[in-house]
Amino acid sequence: MQPVSTQTWSNGRHPVRCVKVIAETHDVRTFCFSADQPMLFFFKPGQFVTLELEINGEPVMRSYTISSAPSVPYSFSLTIKRVPGGKVSNWLHDHLKEGDTLAVHGPVGNFNAMDFPAEKVLFLSGGVGITPVMSMARWFFDTNGNVDMVFVHSARTPKDIIFHRELRHMASRISNFKLHLICERYEIGETWAGYRGYLSQAMLELIAPDYQEREVFCCGPTPYMKAVKHLLQTNGFDLNRYHEEAFGPTPADIQEEVREQNSEALALDAQPSEEHCKIEFSESGKSVAIAPSETIHSAAAKLGLHIPKACGMGICGTCKVLKKSGEVEMEHNGGITDEDLAEGYILSCCSKPLTDVVVEF
Repeated sequence: MQPVSTQTWSNGRHPVRCVKVIAETHDVRTFCFSADQPMLFFFKPGQFVTLELEINGEPVMRSYTISSAPSVPYSFSLTIKRVPGGKVSNWLHDHLKEGDTLAVHGPVGNFNAMDFPAEKVLFLSGGVGITPVMSMARWFFDTNGNVDMVFVHSARTPKDIIFHRELRHMASRISNFKLHLICERYEIGETWAGYRGYLSQAMLELIAPDYQEREVFCCGPTPYMKAVKHLLQTNGFDLNRYHEEAFGPTPADIQEEVREQNSEALALDAQPSEEHCKIEFSESGKSVAIAPSETIHSAAAKLGLHIPKACGMGICGTCKVLKKSGEVEMEHNGGITDEDLAEGYILSCCSKPLTDVVVEF
């Protein structure tokens, strides 16, 4: 037999092949990926990747949470819901098939079970927000982790419960995994004996009376996460032990902050040019002066340079570039590793110049 050279996944761009497509529900599919050459896809349960796609001749970047666990290391899976009008999710459901190849960036993300170890955890999820907490639960299950888990998932109807059979299997196998499912409603022909409605304080106290002692991981639609956080905050929960997946549609408060920063940028543009910083892109030989409130990414855009970007909030890591000189202020949300920082990389979408800067692009 020939020796096998196995590589280890690291944050960056990697070609992968779709090896399996699984229908989870009527509008949710799991896409399984592996590399042509043996590769260990190790990541922190709860992290996500960014897909590099071409749709109708246009490059598109979109980030999705990994639903599998690193305990199954030679592949990884993304569980994606078809969204009405969703350009990328609909394309993936309609066109991505076994054997297709694409590029993936990552893994990245601060929302994970390894950086916040605890003996007792409470997983709260709504809809397709189940994916990162499922990755965490699978990891603890596969590795026989000594972690007391309470898993609470909310869905519209019983047929919308993602990973239903697997969740029940996990609950039947180990005593430290308690499963509680909540359905908003059930339809004609369906039977449902579980919780109905929306997660409430009364439900939470029945499900996890010791929730104050647990590390909480929450993911779901923005209204769901806001409601959960408000419920916990109202009851004096220590929010240092509350973690939510920030990736998704730009929250309203972030949008407002962006509008305020844009207004500030317009005002600063009217100031004398000596207050601006020169941003040079070494590979293209182009440069531009920008205000201190503008980002490196916006500087590139002014020059017609396209640095790939997906989230715009320093989460996905897609817009990573190498800073060759100068200083920046970067307010990211987990989209870059300490190793990348040490090597001089920055996220262009959330890096603002403190001095003149030279970027390799």
